[in-house]
Amino acid sequence: MNVIAVLCLCGWAVVSQGDRSQVTLEADRPSLRVQLSHAAHLQCCYHTTRGAMNASWIHSVHTVNGTGFPKRVKLKDPRVSVDKNQTVEGAWCHHLTLSSVQLDDSGLYQCFLNNSSLRSSTYTHGTFLQVYKPMEKVFDLSESVKNQILAVEGVLLLVCVLLPGVVLLFKAKRVNELEILRTKREEENIYEGLNLDDCSTTYDKIQCSLVQGAYQDVGYRVKEMEEDEEDDAQLRKP
Repeated sequence: MNVIAVLCLCGWAVVSQGDRSQVTLEADRPSLRVQLSHAAHLQCCYHTTRGAMNASWIHSVHTVNGTGFPKRVKLKDPRVSVDKNQTVEGAWCHHLTLSSVQLDDSGLYQCFLNNSSLRSSTYTHGTFLQVYKPMEKVFDLSESVKNQILAVEGVLLLVCVLLPGVVLLFKAKRVNELEILRTKREEENIYEGLNLDDCSTTYDKIQCSLVQGAYQDVGYRVKEMEEDEEDDAQLRKP
């Protein structure tokens, strides 16, 4: 009797296991970056042995400390639309479309799979949606205008580099010209107001004094030699 009960239990377990559905998750897109007010398309795919599962989209907003607040996506929102289909490979895919995303729509989106034939509910890997606001342009300029502005900036930069050097060269040239002119004027002022006759008379006097001085030196030297000879002669006398 006990053996029969054990066999019945084993048979019931096998049958119940055969009725359970097995789910194999496909890889989801890790992240999606969408501009503000644009449309976002998300999907989750999986393989199952017993047809499509009941899927609900879950939106989790993660805070700075890593905690999340999951909540169901409101299907009544006019911006939200959902759909499902089966691919050629046999995978079931559920689609979520947000027609006009807002900054609050950023977060992790996952499919919550549930079915009576499933052992336990399953979450897909999920896709992180990032909604960004583009930078506002102060001046909306075309590419041709930008190129013209760059060309003008290049010319101005070249002028700013060359102009100081050219000015310094002209200043240096002007200083040299003034120095040469000043030297010429000083040379002219040396002889200005002088009498040539007085200069010649003065020159003659200088020459005469030099000649006389030379003669006087010679006479003095001769006189000294004569005195030395007389002293020697007196020393030779007995």
